[in-house]
Amino acid sequence: MSRDLTAQPSSTNNNKTGGWRTFKPHTDYDQCVGCGLCARICPENAIKMMDWNGQPKPKTDYDFCKGCGLCAAECPVKAIKMELEKK
Repeated sequence: MSRDLTAQPSSTNNNKTGGWRTFKPHTDYDQCVGCGLCARICPENAIKMMDWNGQPKPKTDYDFCKGCGLCAAECPVKAIKMELEKK
C-alpha cells in the first residue's frame, strides 16, 4: 500500500491556514517603499501588491498568513513588524 503525502501545487490556496499563527505582520505604509520583496518572499503567497494612493503597497491576507516572519526579516526598510496575534 502506498500513500502520496506530497501536497499538490497551489493547494495552500484552497486551505485557510492562518488560524494557528502566533504572530502576524503589520505593515507601516508610511515607511514602506513598495519594493514588493515581501510579496515575492512569502511562501504562502499571502501578500499581494495593491495600489495605495498611487503607490504599490503590500496587502496581507491573514486567512493564509502563517506568521513565519520572512516578510519582516527581508523588508529592506523594516516597514513590517511582527505583532503578537490577539485572539
